[in-house]
Amino acid sequence: MKTLDLVLPDTRYPIHIGQGLLDRGELIAPHLPQNKAVIVSNTTVAPLYLARLKAALSAQGISTLDIVLPDGEDFKTWETLNRIFDVLLEQGCERKTTLIALGGGVIGDMTGFAAACYQRGVPFIQIPTTLLAQVDSSVGGKTAINHPHGKNMIGAFYQPRAVIADMDLLDTLPDRELSAGLAEVIKYGLLGDAAFFAYLEAHMPALLARDKTVLAYTVEHCCRMKAEIVGQDEKEAGIRALLNLGHTFGHAIEAGLGFGTWLHGEAVAAGMLLAAEASRLSGDLSEQDVQRIRALLQAARLPTLAPNLGVARWKSLMAHDKKSENGSTRFVLLAGLGHAKMAILSDNMLSEILTGRFIQQ
Repeated sequence: MKTLDLVLPDTRYPIHIGQGLLDRGELIAPHLPQNKAVIVSNTTVAPLYLARLKAALSAQGISTLDIVLPDGEDFKTWETLNRIFDVLLEQGCERKTTLIALGGGVIGDMTGFAAACYQRGVPFIQIPTTLLAQVDSSVGGKTAINHPHGKNMIGAFYQPRAVIADMDLLDTLPDRELSAGLAEVIKYGLLGDAAFFAYLEAHMPALLARDKTVLAYTVEHCCRMKAEIVGQDEKEAGIRALLNLGHTFGHAIEAGLGFGTWLHGEAVAAGMLLAAEASRLSGDLSEQDVQRIRALLQAARLPTLAPNLGVARWKSLMAHDKKSENGSTRFVLLAGLGHAKMAILSDNMLSEILTGRFIQQ
């Protein structure tokens, strides 16, 4: 097991990465202010891992309740969030009752947001069960739900007490979900580490084969990068915004097609290629680098063509992006592999990208 620490001005917490961690209740118990916890999971993950987690906590003298929600991005809503609050209130859960998220990014986001809101804040712990959640969404304290007008538009910054990333939980992850997680992995190489991008080019077959050593190194590397960035900019006032590479386009795809039609990582993959094309048109990225990005996304079995939403629809959806300021949408672009920056695109350039070679015809 490897342990990283995410250090913030007001708190710090461990990120444990390894195998067999789900059964180690001693990793969780020290972070619980009382011997009671509520596990939030979904209908896909709960049959696989809920009983094991409850047994591990019981062995530490911790009693548990569980809340099993429907699975899918389209359930990341106020209505589903209220199901968590209903149980917490019906069972008389207190401010010291810890919520434990056992699932992917949707469960992690909703559990964290519920923890931020319930009695104005209760502890929570992340146990991510997807690659995407392990490398990205479980770390850093972003919590949210979706709205029909935009993804993750309603939420809070609220940090977990601990993150436990067990590589063994990826054994049951569907291939499509694994690839979706690899989109966020590739993002880290693009925005800040060209050597890591080259590592991914060399090791993509091993990642797809779920080589545990390569997976653990990859998760650790991504978490280390994110911990360093979040440690500098917890509330996304500056450098943390670079972690949204591909997300402005990607979130528009998710909302435009209907949440859940494309997986988040699939939308981000197509969005990163659109951002790369914008960077090329801006003169900051070579055609050779664009093709390297495209080839790696293809090797990860990710889409490299974005859906044709129509230019007006694209622009309307992106106008609701959280990075919009004073009526202008800011994009994360590339100034070469491993170097990201914020920029505003002209309306004409944006139209060219949204009707260009990386849009389905």
